[in-house]
Amino acid sequence: MQSARSGDVDLSANPLREGGRLRPLPEPGTMIILGASGDLANRKLIPSLYRLFEAGQLPAGFSVVGFARREWSHDEFRAVVRESLDTHLGEPVSEEVWEGFASGLFFCPGDFSQRLAYRSLQDLISVIDRERVRTGNRVFYLAVPPSTYAEVIDHLGETGLGSLEAMPGCARIVVEKPFGGDRAGARALNRLLWRWFREEQIYRIDHYLGKETVQNILVFRLANGIFEPVWNRDYVDHVQITVAEDLGVERRGRYYEEAGALRDMIQNHVLQLLALVAMEPPAAFEPEAVRDEKAKVLKAVRRFSDASQVAEDVAAGRYESGVVAGRRVRGYRQEEYVAADSVTETFVALRLFVDNWRWAGVPFYLRTGKRLAKRVTEIAIEFRQPPLLVFGSEAASESEANVLAMRIQPDEGISLKFSSKVPGPSIHVHPVHMEFRYGSAFGGRSADAYERLLLDTMLGDATLFNREDAVEAAWALVDEVRAAWTEAEMVPEAYPAGGWGPAESAQLLARDGRQWRRL
Repeated sequence: MQSARSGDVDLSANPLREGGRLRPLPEPGTMIILGASGDLANRKLIPSLYRLFEAGQLPAGFSVVGFARREWSHDEFRAVVRESLDTHLGEPVSEEVWEGFASGLFFCPGDFSQRLAYRSLQDLISVIDRERVRTGNRVFYLAVPPSTYAEVIDHLGETGLGSLEAMPGCARIVVEKPFGGDRAGARALNRLLWRWFREEQIYRIDHYLGKETVQNILVFRLANGIFEPVWNRDYVDHVQITVAEDLGVERRGRYYEEAGALRDMIQNHVLQLLALVAMEPPAAFEPEAVRDEKAKVLKAVRRFSDASQVAEDVAAGRYESGVVAGRRVRGYRQEEYVAADSVTETFVALRLFVDNWRWAGVPFYLRTGKRLAKRVTEIAIEFRQPPLLVFGSEAASESEANVLAMRIQPDEGISLKFSSKVPGPSIHVHPVHMEFRYGSAFGGRSADAYERLLLDTMLGDATLFNREDAVEAAWALVDEVRAAWTEAEMVPEAYPAGGWGPAESAQLLARDGRQWRRL
C-alpha cells in the first residue's frame, strides 16, 4: 500500500519504531538443528529463522542444516520445511523470499547415537562452508530430548565439531530446558559440556527471556527516573508473578509425570522473571554484567529452613475435570500417559523472600499452573498504601493500592493503577488505569521470542541466556521443595479445571492479609 507523504516526510510511518532495526548483521554461518524433524524445530525454530531471513537480519550465505534420523534428501527436507511454514507461520509465505531461504537449507540423515553420522555431518558442514559460508562459524541447536543430550554432546566433541582449534571459525551450542532434572543433574550436564566446549560457547536458552515485555523490564526500571527510586522495600508492598496456562498437558503426559509444574516452570521461566524484577542495576548492559546480577538475586532467595517451612510457603495442586472456555475437559489423571493414581503437581504457588538490602521483608508470590481460567503471564508490583485519612475515613476505605502490572502474554504491555477523585461535590476515591500496549504503540508484528534469541546466538550476545551459577541456584531451591514433598508424601490438592488453582494457594496470601490479583 502506498504511504501518504507530505514532502519528504512519511506520514504513515510510526516514529516509535525508528531505530528498531539497527542491530548489526551476524557474520555468515551455519545453524545445525539436531532434531530437525521434531516439534520444536517445525513450530518455532524454522519459522523464526524464516522471519529473520525475510526481515533481512541474516547475512548472505547463511545456511541451515537439519540433522535427524529421517532418510530425507535436501529437496525432501525443503519440502518439509515449506509445509511447516505454511502450517505454523501464521501468514502467507512469500515465494520470492522462500526461494532465497530454501537455497540455504540442507539435510544430513543420521542416528544421534552413531558417531559415524557426525562424520557425515562434519563433511556436509565443510562443503557448505566452502561453497556458501566461508567463515567456519556454526551453531549447534539441541532440539532433541534431554535424554539424548549426553551422547549428542560427546559425539560433537569427539568429532571436533565444537572445537575452536580443530575447525575454523567459532562454534556455539544451544541447550534447551530442562537443564538437568535437579541440581546434581545440572552440574553433571555442565561438566559434560565443559569437557568439549568453553563456557562462552554455551547458550542455555529460556524462550521467556526473548519476549518483548521481559526484555523491557530493565529498560522500564532503569531508563525512567520515576520508577527506580521506588523499586525497593520502602515503597513496594509485595510482588506477584503469574504464569497461567489454560491448556492441559496435551500429549506430554510422560514428560510431565517426570517433571511436574515445579521443575517444568518454576525452576526456569518463573525464577528468571523474579531475577529480572529483583536484580540490581548492572554496571553496564553487557552479558556478564547482567548475568552477574541475576545470579546474585537467585543466590539471595531465602532457602527453606525445613519441611514445615515448605508446607507453609508452598502450595501444590492437580487439575480435575472442569470447564475451560466453555468446553468440558478431563482431569490430569485421565490424560494420556498419566498414572491413574498420579501425585504429580500441575499447579505450584510459592511465597519467597530475597534477603538483600533492596528487598528485605518484601514477599514475592509466584504461581503457575495448567488448566487455569485463562492463558496469561503477568508481573505485578503492588506498592504500599499512603496514609489517606486527610481525605476522610470513607475515602481512605475506598482507595486501592497502586499496582504496576507488566503483561508478558498475551497482548504484551504495561498498566499502572492509581487513585483519582470521582467527579462530584464530595470526596470519593476510585482506581483508574493507564495502559500501554506494544501492538497499538509500536504497530506491526512483535518478533517471536525465538527470533530474538536465535539472532543473539549468532551475534554471540549471551545477555538473555542462563549461566551455570544461576541455573544451579534455581535448582537448589527447587530441590529443597521436592525433598520436603517426598518426606511428607505430599499429595497435591485437587482443583477444578477453569479456576485459579487450589484453595491452599489463596491461603499463602490470606495469611499476610493479601490476595491474588484478578487477571
